[in-house]
Amino acid sequence: MRFMMIMIPSPKDDANWEPTAEAVAAMGSYNEELTKAGVLLALDGLHPGSKGARVSFGGGRATVTDGPFTEAKEVIGGYWLIQAKSKEEAVQWASRCPGGDGDVIEVRQVYEMADFPPELQEAAR
Repeated sequence: MRFMMIMIPSPKDDANWEPTAEAVAAMGSYNEELTKAGVLLALDGLHPGSKGARVSFGGGRATVTDGPFTEAKEVIGGYWLIQAKSKEEAVQWASRCPGGDGDVIEVRQVYEMADFPPELQEAAR
């Protein structure tokens, strides 16, 4: 099963936040541990929301809003995509992350085609 571990950093000044060298080194070690265990499929950190855009949909059209997003209570700082035998194993990996005070990692299973009924699998083809 594939799981996405989504890093939701503690609330801070999203536009000006910079990681410390120690935090980067600790995260590098954690990522290496995931790699050596053979569970890491992909990972990336994301630029702050102040440099992003949101595309929302309504009435049959798309509306673009450039960051920063002052109403956002949570932002996504990055993600890992891992292969694990169970949600419990994925949660164990997330628990080993060297997150900072207030950081949160949300663990979500990725849909596989086999998770859908046959008629939806056929429609997707």
